Amino acid sequence: MGSLTVHTKNKLGALEIVYVGMFSALMMIGANITSFVPFMVIGGVPITLQTFFAVLAGAFLGSRLGAISMAVYAFIGLVGAPVFARFSGGFGEILSPTFGFVISFIITAYVTGKIIEKNNHIVSYIIAALVGTIINYLIGTNWMYAAYKLWFTAPEAFSYKVAWLWMALPFPKDIVLAVLAGMFAHRMQKLVKRRGSGLA
Repeated sequence: MGSLTVHTKNKLGALEIVYVGMFSALMMIGANITSFVPFMVIGGVPITLQTFFAVLAGAFLGSRLGAISMAVYAFIGLVGAPVFARFSGGFGEILSPTFGFVISFIITAYVTGKIIEKNNHIVSYIIAALVGTIINYLIGTNWMYAAYKLWFTAPEAFSYKVAWLWMALPFPKDIVLAVLAGMFAHRMQKLVKRRGSGLA
């Protein structure tokens, strides 16, 4: 297995809960980097480090725990905690043009972890991270387009092409970070196994 193994399929152990909480917290931090660099908002879409942490969660924790950590993050935000981008939160965020990215983080982590669970070679880690990033963009961008067209006020001259042009700006950054996330997760897994501290 290329990710942390678990004691049972239905219950989380103490260390697993710690890991889930840690990655949920990292998502909260990554979501609000624009609070320090506000110019990193393009077309209403904040350029954050969330994709990196979602991919890293799946690569390091595996499909199950990675998806759970992202679901916990989404739940915390939906119940009202200001943990989404630009310190937003609440159930109303479901209607936000960027909420599709929040949903995609769960799927991104799950798919990234699944790919690695089948092959734990470093190349598999990198491929999984890239696939996860693409899934993040596909779901998030299409949700954003639908939101602007169906229930949100669309910017002037907004189109499907414009939506993807917006996302083309942060895409190179996320591709580089995906590769780094895959390499980092692979390295961390080797350290965990070497020190015998995995959840065996």
